[in-house]
Amino acid sequence: MAALALVTLTTTTGFTSRPHTPTWQLSDTGVTARFRGLAPVSDRVAWVAGAAGTVLRTVDGARSWQRVDPPGAAELQFRDIEAFDADHAVALTIGEGEQSRLYRTADGGRSWTETFRNDDPAAFYDCVTFLDRRHGLALSDPVGGKFRILATADGGRSWRVQPTAGMPDALAGEFAFAASGTCLVTADHLGAGRAWFATGGGARARVFTTVNGGRSWRVTDSPIPSSPSAGIYSLAFRDPWHGIAVGGDYAVPEAAPDAAATTRDGGRTWTTARTAPGEYRSGVTWLGGGTALAVGPTGSDLSRDGGRTWTEFDAGSFDAVRCVAGSCWASGEQGRVAKLHWRR
Repeated sequence: MAALALVTLTTTTGFTSRPHTPTWQLSDTGVTARFRGLAPVSDRVAWVAGAAGTVLRTVDGARSWQRVDPPGAAELQFRDIEAFDADHAVALTIGEGEQSRLYRTADGGRSWTETFRNDDPAAFYDCVTFLDRRHGLALSDPVGGKFRILATADGGRSWRVQPTAGMPDALAGEFAFAASGTCLVTADHLGAGRAWFATGGGARARVFTTVNGGRSWRVTDSPIPSSPSAGIYSLAFRDPWHGIAVGGDYAVPEAAPDAAATTRDGGRTWTTARTAPGEYRSGVTWLGGGTALAVGPTGSDLSRDGGRTWTEFDAGSFDAVRCVAGSCWASGEQGRVAKLHWRR
């Protein structure tokens, strides 16, 4: 394991504080489900969703967790959840045909409404994201040679499959990875119709971009290697221009050369990281400024230069990571959920 990364924090007054080291502090969730869906709202409020229909919510900074599963979902696998506050959230289950569903709650999980059930046996939904509180998109693997987009304009109350006329053709074997709820992302709910999704499985790992809310897409190749089990697993954009892609091969998690890349032009071009994590990473997020975090089953990494170089700081297993308002959360197997703290 690499040495712990030292981070120099700068205050708003311009003075530099003493170096700190990041560390994950695990919380007791009381369950053993694998949580690939993660939706922090603040330092106190967060949601996680995972295997066996399990959904948890905390409103006290992870000191305690409330189980708020949708009824009748025990046989389903949640892979993504998007939350707006302590009461409102939208969760996605994955799988072929009717296993892909979307649920919505407006009362903190006390009750849920199933707002979409896939009726196409060829579709398999992987991720969901929201451009703002009303407009959201969900991504399916290719159907009829094109990726499929599902859209809502009412906060997830109803969904419609979008026409594919503006979607480029998929490559043979190409698909998206439902690994951390971040194969389809927006720039931190900035709206303006921008979203991105990432792929693998085919001859090349690619990034698709929309600037009009999903009506049309352009696609570009990335330098991240692709194979039937490899490609881009996670994207993160801090604004409409600066993004990070991470991935690798889940079948070979301890060896992932060139499995991180950055863009400075909204996804039109991608540059391989000078120092990549070197292992499979399923989740990436921006902390603030040029600082970013990546996680995977073999460890967590920190970048202080916008994703160009990475240093491992933890060897624990996580699948998903997200930061909001300076608070960072991670989730993964065996009910693991943690918050990031900084040690002097």
